[in-house]
Amino acid sequence: MAWSGNKAAVVLCMDVRFAMSNSFPGEESPFELAKKVMTMFVQRQVFAESKDEIALVLFGTDGTENALAGEDQYQNITVHRHLMLPDFDLLEDIESKIQPGSQQADFLDALIVCMDLIQQETVLPFPVGKEDGTGDRGDGHLLSDHHGPSFPLKGISEQQKEGIQMVKKVMMSLEGEDGLEEIYSFSESLRQLCVFKKIERRSIPWPCQLTIGSNLSIKIVAYKSILQEKVKKCWTVVDARTQKKEDIQKETVYCLNDDDETEVPKEDTIQGFRYGSDIIPFSKVDEEQMKYKSEGKCFSVLGFCRSSQVHMKYFMGNQVLKVFAAKDDEAAAVALSSLIHALDELDMVAVVRYAYDRRANPQVGVAFPYIRDAYECLMYVQLPFMEDLRQYMFSSLKNNGKCTPTEAQLSAVDALIDSMSLVKKDEEEGTIEDLFPTSKIPNPQFQRLFQCLLHRALHPQEPLPPIQRHVLDMLDPPSEVTAKCQVPVSKIKTLFPLTEVLKKKDQVTAQDIFQDNHEEGPTSKKLRTEGEEAHFSISSLAEGSVTRVGSVNPAENFRVLVRQKKTSFEEASHQLINHIEQFLDTNETLYFMKSMDCIRVFREEAIQFSEEQHFNSFLKALREKVEVKQLNHFWEIVIQDGITLITKDEASGSSVTAEEAKKNENLTLYIKNIFKWHLLIFGEKCGRESVHTDDNGEN
Repeated sequence: MAWSGNKAAVVLCMDVRFAMSNSFPGEESPFELAKKVMTMFVQRQVFAESKDEIALVLFGTDGTENALAGEDQYQNITVHRHLMLPDFDLLEDIESKIQPGSQQADFLDALIVCMDLIQQETVLPFPVGKEDGTGDRGDGHLLSDHHGPSFPLKGISEQQKEGIQMVKKVMMSLEGEDGLEEIYSFSESLRQLCVFKKIERRSIPWPCQLTIGSNLSIKIVAYKSILQEKVKKCWTVVDARTQKKEDIQKETVYCLNDDDETEVPKEDTIQGFRYGSDIIPFSKVDEEQMKYKSEGKCFSVLGFCRSSQVHMKYFMGNQVLKVFAAKDDEAAAVALSSLIHALDELDMVAVVRYAYDRRANPQVGVAFPYIRDAYECLMYVQLPFMEDLRQYMFSSLKNNGKCTPTEAQLSAVDALIDSMSLVKKDEEEGTIEDLFPTSKIPNPQFQRLFQCLLHRALHPQEPLPPIQRHVLDMLDPPSEVTAKCQVPVSKIKTLFPLTEVLKKKDQVTAQDIFQDNHEEGPTSKKLRTEGEEAHFSISSLAEGSVTRVGSVNPAENFRVLVRQKKTSFEEASHQLINHIEQFLDTNETLYFMKSMDCIRVFREEAIQFSEEQHFNSFLKALREKVEVKQLNHFWEIVIQDGITLITKDEASGSSVTAEEAKKNENLTLYIKNIFKWHLLIFGEKCGRESVHTDDNGEN
């Protein structure tokens, strides 16, 4: 391995001699284990987006391909891949193309080929061989051939001894005298490499001015100490046959909602903001003018308060900043250090206004002192605004006699908490050990994603593998904690007995699942049963969790909301009515049918939940709106479907009699007849004009 700046050049050297294929029954051969180690090392580099370059050298191959090969020198050694960034091609080669050879080769020669590869393809600050171009075999004896390559020709005497000396020299150069501790067996290597390497991120400084009032300014630089790592959005659409992005072209076309679907140029469109049932046009110019504009970067102290007033539960945001004084600025270092120590001694924090740049929205956060032996700084964490807080009201458990625990139950829970402590204290040595260090646990989402991507790249036709066992084990409690809590858990089971409550459920048939059975005619009021509460259908499975009445399936959304009591009946009906009015504004038959489904479900649920007044008020208001908007053809559909006011016979809470409901229907028929009468008069008028035309001889 050679380093240059923040990059490294790594050469993997693998023994592929035939002896590597030998193994005991039931065990993997050293050849297969070596391939596994290399695969895991390379895949870590690939998914970590590392800039390190990797080469692969094989010794014991049937052929010879290296720069040092002569007549009888450095034979059966192949440079399979030169230094370059690791990729899936290298992983495919390791898995499928590398096969055991049938020849013998000197591993010392292979190491020399590796060092020559590093020297030739990188810029090293020192030559690998001697200054005069000759090499050293490790025992201090130099070879006399000055005209060959810069590495020694193969010696034939005391070969093993010289090889050991050279390997020792290489290993000792890794970490000084402790370099030999870097040697790992196959099993140890697999344990070290089983976890995908985290993506390497460089710390980018953020220079700014910390201001206190109008007269005090300190030059600072901030770094992101904690930042939520997200999966890179690398998904793209490619052609299924060629698997190339260039073969697919994405084009967006805007069309009018008319019969011809007239195309609208993009420059003739404008974005709009939906506010209730209205759409407010909002151009790009308006959007730019609306954006908050500041003078630039900002880290301004608004004031100070006690640290006890800023509770940890108010910390939010996806990052934590460490704020230091600007580099090589002694005045800034003294000023910031004074501020940090003053806050620490007074047990106070600074409330700060933070803006990343002039385009970013401002934040309000807290900066508290952080003092360590090696450094000191301010730690900035974002605080919430009023809209970010969620207030929930719950009934008190103290005043509920049924929820008052006994002393034995309290003691049992205390013992359980103590036994499951993730902190191990050593009273004699005064040390504290974290049994579950979350900062050292890799994100299972990344581990699973990388595992699946690697498998799909190497095995396109095979199904994805199960989650790796070590990934699942990472999130299990430590074995020490699991063993300690067994007794308290059994005591909890005894003091908090659980009894199974069996609920009688109606048998669900295939007809219930795949069909919606609606009884025709007026529905009589029935008691709410278990089966009605657990209304089940394939559509409800596809809906997922319903939180509001949507425009795609408003009737079913409304039914779920009121039956599962996720919102009040009044609020849910208000949302449903808004969608009905939007559908009517389109004046299209398709949306008329959708409105009828909503009205029908509204009526059924109003009877079910004794909310008949809401429906009757809605139907009366709807009739008036239909008359104003001249949608009498829609009202005819309402009458034909038998939608009337809810009467006393259907719901005891209703004040509408059957005669009044009939009267309301007759009024509708009266309006309908007036509409027909106007059509009839218009038709007769057109007929007279037609006859008059015939008399003039046009026929």
